[in-house]
Amino acid sequence: MAFLIVLAALCFLMFAAYRGYSVILFAPIAALGAVLLTEPALVAPMFTGLFMDKMVGFLKLYFPVFMLGAVFGKLIELSGFSKSIVAATIGLVGRSRAILSIVLVCALLTYGGVSLFVVVFAVYPFAAELFRASDIPKRLIPGTIALGAFTFTMDSLPGTPQIQNIIPTAFFGTNTWAAPWLGTIGGIFILIVGLSYLDWRRRKAAAAGEGYGSNLVNEPEPFDAARLPHPLIAVLPLVLVGVCNKLFTDWIPHIYGETQSFVPSVVGSAKPVVQEVSKVAAIWAVEGALLVGILCVLVFAWRAVFGRLAAGSQAAVGGALLASMNTASEYGFGAVIAALPGFKLVADALHTIPNPLVNEAVTVTALAGITGSASGGMSIALGAMADTFIHNANAAGIPMEVLHRVAAMASGGMDTLPHNGAVITLLAVTGLTHRQAYKDIFAITVIKTLAVAVVIAAYYLLGVV
Repeated sequence: MAFLIVLAALCFLMFAAYRGYSVILFAPIAALGAVLLTEPALVAPMFTGLFMDKMVGFLKLYFPVFMLGAVFGKLIELSGFSKSIVAATIGLVGRSRAILSIVLVCALLTYGGVSLFVVVFAVYPFAAELFRASDIPKRLIPGTIALGAFTFTMDSLPGTPQIQNIIPTAFFGTNTWAAPWLGTIGGIFILIVGLSYLDWRRRKAAAAGEGYGSNLVNEPEPFDAARLPHPLIAVLPLVLVGVCNKLFTDWIPHIYGETQSFVPSVVGSAKPVVQEVSKVAAIWAVEGALLVGILCVLVFAWRAVFGRLAAGSQAAVGGALLASMNTASEYGFGAVIAALPGFKLVADALHTIPNPLVNEAVTVTALAGITGSASGGMSIALGAMADTFIHNANAAGIPMEVLHRVAAMASGGMDTLPHNGAVITLLAVTGLTHRQAYKDIFAITVIKTLAVAVVIAAYYLLGVV
């Protein structure tokens, strides 16, 4: 019965997310409902002492990353830099290679620090024009954007500033550049197999005489490439984010040392505040890099963004609040569920998987799929079982960097089930339905999940990290 209660809570939250209800509201309802059915007297203590404590702890660590990433992405959009990058990439790769062009544009933007959701809005108009000109079915656009934005640049390639690559740093004491060889191997696998799959789908549609389509909705207006900023200026903020992220990752531990302490007030007998730098160095590095990127956009495009800066920044901060609160609520939910007797049965079942990396991968991707969120599912899994993963890895002599990369990549696997927020947004923006386009998104998801197995095999066979 204890296990069924935990399962019911997970299914209830998944159903609520699928139906479009706010996770911020329903995560505590699902968690406390499970507590009510297990130990009614603990509902209030669990809510205040565990759910809220974990939720606030998540926000304390990661909200600045959400906010700075959203502001950076909005400025890239308002300045016209995103359109310039897209137009230049299309000109470089060629309009005849529509799928490759869109994948590369999405990859460049996400690896440069632009939010996944911003990338969807920024790239879709160009994808639609390219696919229409090449007579490629519009229903392949979501899968193409998903490959470029939701896969290898989100959590595989080392150094990516996306939140899915940042969360493991706080649990494993690593940085965003963890396991660079394994991440690169996984990223190349996803890119090659994903492009091969999409090209096979394109050729199959062409053989059947299927074109772009007609009577479609949400068709964008053609864009004017003559008034766009120079592409070298447009790409500069993205390059700076990547370079500064690497530099700050190396510099911060040397500047601050292992810990930093300070007395917050000279009045009274305040206790000194001690900050363990190793746990937040990677987060500080990404935040600093995003700040440099924001300043770069403002310097080179002040006239373009000044008139819309107030409204744009408000929209960006609002989006960051919603995204971070959604994930934080799922994190609090996971902490409560992990404290219930029924979860021990789940944990014991997962412990039967003997290999530590496979155990971690299955746990993370399963919870990401259930919650419909890569960051949320990974937060739940690591919040509940990080100590177990670390203990098993140490016993097997596996570096923490490998745990980091496997967890990050596994989070972006089965998270893209139909109720995933990014999937729903992608289909809404492109004006397509699950029936029309979800098949290709799911295929990309399967490829992404297989890449985790490839990375684990590469570690054991080649010994590279």
